[in-house]
Amino acid sequence: MGVSVLTNSVFKPVVVIPVYNHEDAIGVTLAAVLRYGYPVLLVDDGSSPACREVLVQLSQQYADQVELIRLEQNQGKGAAVKAGLRQALKSGYSHGVQVDADGQHDLQAMPLFMATAQSSPEALVIGYPRYDESVPAHRYYARYLTHVWVWINTLSFSIKDTMCGFRVYPLARVTSLLEQNSCGNRMEFDTEVVVRWTWLGFAVMNLPTKVNYPIDGVSHFNAVKDNLLISRMHARLFLGMLFRLPRLIRNKFYG
Repeated sequence: MGVSVLTNSVFKPVVVIPVYNHEDAIGVTLAAVLRYGYPVLLVDDGSSPACREVLVQLSQQYADQVELIRLEQNQGKGAAVKAGLRQALKSGYSHGVQVDADGQHDLQAMPLFMATAQSSPEALVIGYPRYDESVPAHRYYARYLTHVWVWINTLSFSIKDTMCGFRVYPLARVTSLLEQNSCGNRMEFDTEVVVRWTWLGFAVMNLPTKVNYPIDGVSHFNAVKDNLLISRMHARLFLGMLFRLPRLIRNKFYG
């Protein structure tokens, strides 16, 4: 993919927050992000009128720092993130910092994520969770199945977690990737985009981050629908890995 190499002098990040019916949490999350002085792009993923009203109020309250875009129908977290990343690139930003709306991420790590992205501007910086006692046990153990599939599909243990939604994307590279491979529109997006990023030989930086579940008690993970989508994604990526196997082996052993 022909994307230009970034330099630190053009590091211009924006925080992208996909929102779907998190009207009770988004105000707290947004205030925590704005404390660090970065611009924010809120992506309303077809939320309810109540949440829509809160988002409009927040965008007006912080008009000099916050932009709001809306997807008229709910399309899923992945679709909202992709819309945000594309809009961010059009607006002239170099990096998109993905943060979940529900307050589960410890945003005290924001300066470290930003510094890492600025020092390695072509790398995808992704968090790997350090959980407290609030994490549901089934979520904690179930994510290891995804870890195993990711290790298989990348022939690598270099990625510590692909499901954490706290990450920094180099916008030119990730939008170019999405032009070639749309990736999933829902909860499977976070994992699929990292695997495809790795297949292209792009660098990944792993940073530890604390995670809580969540401050408003709302989760949009559908145990049946999303697990089915994730299973299909793993199967699709496995077939893609087999197709790329000679190149992946060559890259792994011969650089």
